[in-house]
Amino acid sequence: MSNTTPAPRRALLVIDVQNEYFTGQMRIEYPPVELSLPNITAAMHAARAAGVPVIVVQHDAPETSPIFAKGSASWQLHPQVAAIEADHHLHKTMGSAFAGTDLRAWLASRGVDTLTVVGYMTHNCDAATIYQASHDGLQVEFLVDATGSLPYENAAGKASAEEIHRIYSTVIHSNFAAVASTADWLKAVQEGQPLAKDNIYLSSQRARQA
Repeated sequence: MSNTTPAPRRALLVIDVQNEYFTGQMRIEYPPVELSLPNITAAMHAARAAGVPVIVVQHDAPETSPIFAKGSASWQLHPQVAAIEADHHLHKTMGSAFAGTDLRAWLASRGVDTLTVVGYMTHNCDAATIYQASHDGLQVEFLVDATGSLPYENAAGKASAEEIHRIYSTVIHSNFAAVASTADWLKAVQEGQPLAKDNIYLSSQRARQA
Protein backbone atom coordinates (compact mmCIF):
# COMPACT_ATOMS: atom_id res chain seq x y z
CA MET A 1 0.00 0.00 0.00
CA SER A 2 1.37 3.41 -0.96
CA ASN A 3 1.71 6.13 1.68
CA THR A 4 2.22 8.83 -0.92
CA THR A 5 0.22 11.97 -0.17
CA PRO A 6 -2.01 12.92 -3.11
CA ALA A 7 -0.89 16.06 -4.94
CA PRO A 8 -2.92 19.13 -3.98
CA ARG A 9 -5.54 20.23 -6.49
CA ARG A 10 -4.70 23.89 -6.25
CA ALA A 11 -6.20 27.13 -7.47
CA LEU A 12 -4.46 30.50 -7.17
CA LEU A 13 -6.63 33.34 -5.91
CA VAL A 14 -5.29 36.81 -6.73
CA ILE A 15 -7.16 39.26 -4.51
CA ASP A 16 -7.65 42.95 -5.32
CA VAL A 17 -4.35 43.79 -7.00
CA GLN A 18 -5.78 47.14 -8.04
CA ASN A 19 -4.20 50.52 -8.59
CA GLU A 20 -5.72 51.78 -5.35
CA TYR A 21 -2.95 49.98 -3.47
CA PHE A 22 -0.18 51.41 -5.64
CA THR A 23 -1.09 54.98 -6.57
CA GLY A 24 -4.37 55.64 -4.74
CA GLN A 25 -5.39 56.45 -1.17
CA MET A 26 -4.54 52.99 0.24
CA ARG A 27 -0.89 52.47 -0.65
CA ILE A 28 0.55 49.22 0.65
CA GLU A 29 3.56 49.74 2.93
CA TYR A 30 4.72 46.33 4.17
CA PRO A 31 6.01 44.26 2.55
CA PRO A 32 6.68 46.93 -0.09
CA VAL A 33 4.93 46.49 -3.42
CA GLU A 34 8.33 46.34 -5.09
CA LEU A 35 8.60 42.91 -3.43
CA SER A 36 5.01 41.70 -3.44
CA LEU A 37 3.99 42.55 -7.00
CA PRO A 38 6.79 40.57 -8.71
CA ASN A 39 5.96 37.63 -6.44
CA ILE A 40 2.28 37.85 -7.36
CA THR A 41 3.02 37.83 -11.07
CA ALA A 42 5.59 35.05 -10.64
CA ALA A 43 2.97 32.94 -8.89
CA MET A 44 0.45 33.64 -11.65
CA HIS A 45 2.89 32.64 -14.41
CA ALA A 46 3.94 29.51 -12.52
CA ALA A 47 0.31 28.54 -11.93
CA ARG A 48 -0.54 28.86 -15.59
CA ALA A 49 2.51 26.81 -16.56
CA ALA A 50 1.54 24.08 -14.07
CA GLY A 51 -2.13 23.98 -15.05
CA VAL A 52 -3.23 25.54 -11.74
CA PRO A 53 -6.38 27.66 -12.30
CA VAL A 54 -5.89 31.38 -11.72
CA ILE A 55 -8.77 33.44 -10.32
CA VAL A 56 -8.49 37.22 -10.29
CA VAL A 57 -10.65 39.14 -7.82
CA GLN A 58 -11.56 42.81 -8.14
CA HIS A 59 -13.20 44.87 -5.40
CA ASP A 60 -16.07 47.14 -6.41
CA ALA A 61 -17.14 50.17 -4.39
CA PRO A 62 -19.83 52.72 -5.29
CA GLU A 63 -18.84 55.39 -7.78
CA THR A 64 -18.99 57.99 -4.99
CA SER A 65 -16.58 56.07 -2.75
CA PRO A 66 -13.17 57.64 -1.93
CA ILE A 67 -11.54 54.27 -2.61
CA PHE A 68 -12.14 51.51 -5.19
CA ALA A 69 -14.81 53.59 -6.92
CA LYS A 70 -16.06 51.36 -9.74
CA GLY A 71 -14.87 52.63 -13.10
CA SER A 72 -12.13 54.85 -11.66
CA ALA A 73 -8.41 54.56 -12.42
CA SER A 74 -7.75 53.35 -8.87
CA TRP A 75 -10.35 50.59 -9.26
CA GLN A 76 -8.59 49.11 -12.29
CA LEU A 77 -6.42 46.04 -11.92
CA HIS A 78 -2.71 46.74 -11.85
CA PRO A 79 -1.51 46.50 -15.47
CA GLN A 80 0.95 43.69 -14.72
CA VAL A 81 -1.83 41.53 -13.31
CA ALA A 82 -4.33 42.51 -15.99
CA ALA A 83 -1.84 41.40 -18.64
CA ILE A 84 -1.81 37.79 -17.39
CA GLU A 85 -4.67 35.59 -18.56
CA ALA A 86 -6.95 34.37 -15.78
CA ASP A 87 -9.26 31.37 -15.79
CA HIS A 88 -11.92 33.26 -13.85
CA HIS A 89 -12.47 36.92 -12.98
CA LEU A 90 -14.91 37.79 -10.23
CA HIS A 91 -16.08 40.99 -8.59
CA LYS A 92 -16.83 41.37 -4.90
CA THR A 93 -18.22 44.08 -2.63
CA MET A 94 -17.27 42.60 0.77
CA GLY A 95 -14.07 41.40 2.37
CA SER A 96 -14.24 37.70 1.64
CA ALA A 97 -13.92 36.66 -1.99
CA PHE A 98 -16.61 34.05 -1.24
CA ALA A 99 -19.22 36.57 -0.07
CA GLY A 100 -21.79 37.24 -2.79
CA THR A 101 -19.75 35.53 -5.53
CA ASP A 102 -19.67 32.19 -7.35
CA LEU A 103 -16.21 31.29 -6.03
CA ARG A 104 -17.29 28.34 -3.89
CA ALA A 105 -19.23 26.70 -6.72
CA TRP A 106 -16.47 27.44 -9.25
CA LEU A 107 -13.84 25.74 -7.11
CA ALA A 108 -16.08 22.76 -6.33
CA SER A 109 -16.91 22.18 -9.99
CA ARG A 110 -13.19 21.82 -10.72
CA GLY A 111 -12.34 19.62 -7.79
CA VAL A 112 -10.09 22.18 -6.14
CA ASP A 113 -9.10 21.20 -2.60
CA THR A 114 -6.32 23.73 -1.95
CA LEU A 115 -6.67 27.49 -2.32
CA THR A 116 -3.53 29.63 -2.56
CA VAL A 117 -4.11 33.27 -1.63
CA VAL A 118 -2.08 36.26 -2.80
CA GLY A 119 -2.94 39.94 -3.15
CA TYR A 120 -4.17 42.60 -0.76
CA MET A 121 -4.63 43.23 2.09
CA THR A 122 -3.18 40.67 4.50
CA HIS A 123 -5.46 41.64 7.37
CA ASN A 124 -8.67 42.41 5.51
CA CYS A 125 -9.77 40.67 2.34
CA ASP A 126 -7.04 38.04 2.49
CA ALA A 127 -7.80 37.11 6.09
CA ALA A 128 -11.57 37.09 5.54
CA THR A 129 -11.18 34.83 2.52
CA ILE A 130 -8.73 32.51 4.28
CA TYR A 131 -10.99 32.08 7.30
CA GLN A 132 -14.01 31.29 5.15
CA ALA A 133 -12.09 28.88 2.92
CA SER A 134 -10.72 27.07 5.96
CA HIS A 135 -14.14 26.80 7.57
CA ASP A 136 -15.52 25.42 4.31
CA GLY A 137 -13.03 22.55 4.42
CA LEU A 138 -10.45 23.74 1.91
CA GLN A 139 -6.73 23.51 2.52
CA VAL A 140 -5.38 27.05 2.29
CA GLU A 141 -1.97 28.51 1.48
CA PHE A 142 -0.97 32.14 1.99
CA LEU A 143 2.10 33.57 0.28
CA VAL A 144 3.49 35.95 2.87
CA ASP A 145 5.69 37.93 0.47
CA ALA A 146 3.00 38.27 -2.20
CA THR A 147 0.65 40.41 -0.14
CA GLY A 148 0.88 43.36 2.22
CA SER A 149 -0.62 45.74 4.75
CA LEU A 150 -0.84 49.43 5.55
CA PRO A 151 -0.89 51.19 8.95
CA TYR A 152 -4.04 51.79 10.98
CA GLU A 153 -5.02 54.16 13.77
CA ASN A 154 -8.46 54.38 15.33
CA ALA A 155 -10.18 54.43 18.72
CA ALA A 156 -8.97 50.89 19.44
CA GLY A 157 -5.29 51.67 18.92
CA LYS A 158 -2.50 52.16 16.45
CA ALA A 159 -0.42 49.63 14.52
CA SER A 160 2.21 49.83 11.81
CA ALA A 161 1.90 48.01 8.52
CA GLU A 162 4.72 45.67 9.56
CA GLU A 163 3.01 44.82 12.87
CA ILE A 164 -0.32 44.13 11.21
CA HIS A 165 1.22 41.95 8.50
CA ARG A 166 3.41 39.99 10.92
CA ILE A 167 0.71 39.40 13.51
CA TYR A 168 -1.96 38.36 11.02
CA SER A 169 0.47 36.05 9.22
CA THR A 170 1.43 34.42 12.54
CA VAL A 171 -2.20 33.90 13.54
CA ILE A 172 -3.17 32.58 10.11
CA HIS A 173 -0.30 30.05 10.12
CA SER A 174 -1.32 28.83 13.58
CA ASN A 175 -4.63 27.42 12.41
CA PHE A 176 -6.08 28.57 9.12
CA ALA A 177 -3.48 28.35 6.32
CA ALA A 178 0.05 27.32 5.52
CA VAL A 179 2.00 30.57 5.38
CA ALA A 180 4.97 30.32 3.03
CA SER A 181 7.25 32.33 0.80
CA THR A 182 6.54 32.50 -2.90
CA ALA A 183 9.80 30.63 -3.56
CA ASP A 184 8.75 27.73 -1.31
CA TRP A 185 5.33 27.64 -2.94
CA LEU A 186 6.82 27.56 -6.44
CA LYS A 187 8.90 24.55 -5.40
CA ALA A 188 5.87 22.83 -3.86
CA VAL A 189 3.85 23.37 -7.05
CA GLN A 190 6.66 21.98 -9.18
CA GLU A 191 6.94 18.91 -6.95
CA GLY A 192 3.19 18.46 -6.47
CA GLN A 193 3.56 18.67 -2.71
CA PRO A 194 1.33 20.27 -0.04
CA LEU A 195 2.47 22.96 2.38
CA ALA A 196 1.81 22.47 6.09
CA LYS A 197 0.27 24.91 8.53
CA ASP A 198 1.08 24.86 12.25
CA ASN A 199 -1.38 24.54 15.14
CA ILE A 200 -2.60 26.72 17.98
CA TYR A 201 -1.17 24.61 20.79
CA LEU A 202 2.39 24.44 19.46
CA SER A 203 2.35 28.09 18.43
CA SER A 204 1.36 29.05 21.97
CA GLN A 205 3.84 26.71 23.66
CA ARG A 206 6.79 28.02 21.67
CA ALA A 207 5.97 31.59 22.63
CA ARG A 208 5.65 30.70 26.31
CA GLN A 209 8.98 28.88 26.33
CA ALA A 210 10.90 31.64 24.54
